Amino acid sequence: MSLGDIAGMIAALAFAYLVLRTGSVIGKAGQVLDEARSGVQGVSEQTVPLLSQVTDTVASTNEQIVRVDAITTNVATMSANVSALTSLFAATLGGPVVKVAAFSYGVRSAFGRRRGGGKHRKDG
Repeated sequence: MSLGDIAGMIAALAFAYLVLRTGSVIGKAGQVLDEARSGVQGVSEQTVPLLSQVTDTVASTNEQIVRVDAITTNVATMSANVSALTSLFAATLGGPVVKVAAFSYGVRSAFGRRRGGGKHRKDG
């Protein structure tokens, strides 16, 4: 066995060690990729039902918004009707009610003057 044979044997052993270490690193990288694949698969399995629930929630929310819009429209209509009714009441009965109140005040004042001996009473 010559010095060249020993050097070749050392080089062969070093190469074999390098191949084993490289295989070990590749094996660990494979395990990491398997874990990443299973993690992505788990996220996918949980995301699909979650997206379905979000879609249902958004649809339900849209239905409620339509109902609230209808209620708001009805309240606005009722408000306009009450305003019109108030205006009608003021136009129809407001004038006569004011006249009756003024007349009754005048009658009370007249009776008050008679009782007070011709002096004008001041309320207050």
